[in-house]
Amino acid sequence: MKAFTATGRTDRPVELEEVPQPELRADEALVKVDAYSVNRGETFLLESPPAGWRPGKDVAGLVVQPAADGSGPGIGRRVVAHPPAAGWAEYVAVPTSSLAELPDEVATVQAAALPLAGLTALRLLRAAGPVAGRRVLLTGASGGVGHYFTELAVAAGAELTVVSRSAERGARLAEFGATVVGRVEDAAGPFDVVLESTGGPNLAAALARLAPQGQLVWFGQASREPATVSFFDLLYGPVGATIRHFSYAEDATSYGTDLATLVRLVAQDRLHPELGLVRDWTETAEALTALRERRVRGNAVLTLS
Repeated sequence: MKAFTATGRTDRPVELEEVPQPELRADEALVKVDAYSVNRGETFLLESPPAGWRPGKDVAGLVVQPAADGSGPGIGRRVVAHPPAAGWAEYVAVPTSSLAELPDEVATVQAAALPLAGLTALRLLRAAGPVAGRRVLLTGASGGVGHYFTELAVAAGAELTVVSRSAERGARLAEFGATVVGRVEDAAGPFDVVLESTGGPNLAAALARLAPQGQLVWFGQASREPATVSFFDLLYGPVGATIRHFSYAEDATSYGTDLATLVRLVAQDRLHPELGLVRDWTETAEALTALRERRVRGNAVLTLS
């Protein structure tokens, strides 16, 4: 079968090559990939790819071989999937706990844009705790996670402020009901919960806007700059605050269960994947460049049809 492999080169980070078809474990289904989404985080990993690793965590397609243990969707079922890797291919092996079936109301390209960004947003909302009536600040809100989190948090009753340097992107988030600012320093706190994803000086600036006994959830470092926090930032500011590290992979709920929730919300017109770029999968290398250069608003989806 054909699949994209990592080259380690900056000018063309992936190449389409022939690779062996996946060998399935008992709890894995074989999915014929119809579309996949490319994430900005994958562009970072492609700069120095691990040996033997192939990219691809967000896919949608058709089950062509069900799991041998009888779990998961049957043959011919449309699914969205979150495999650990290797999804930029004609076929991918996926644990059935990381699959969710798709109803007719959800298009394949929409579904492909859901997994990583949607799962992160849903689980961030869970980590934030009850948000109805609480003041919440989200930094780095211009990407897919910010889009999904804004829709989910506002629907849950949060008084949400988001930081977006893109006026166009900020206008879209404002339509969902968020207050939009261009810099962390412009956010009018204090906030009960801060969700910080940029790192560098923004973390300390975001922490300064936290209410006493508040919670800062640190879930990314998009700037790739280390953050410095002083003890006195807390002593003379948000006394008793909690700083919590967040990883979307650390959750008691399976990927499949949360994907099913996201799919249901899309089918009910309550969550809206934003497709910033849809291209044939032969243009994956070009899509990666566009993402790295921040020329894509929303998700980049590649199709194999």
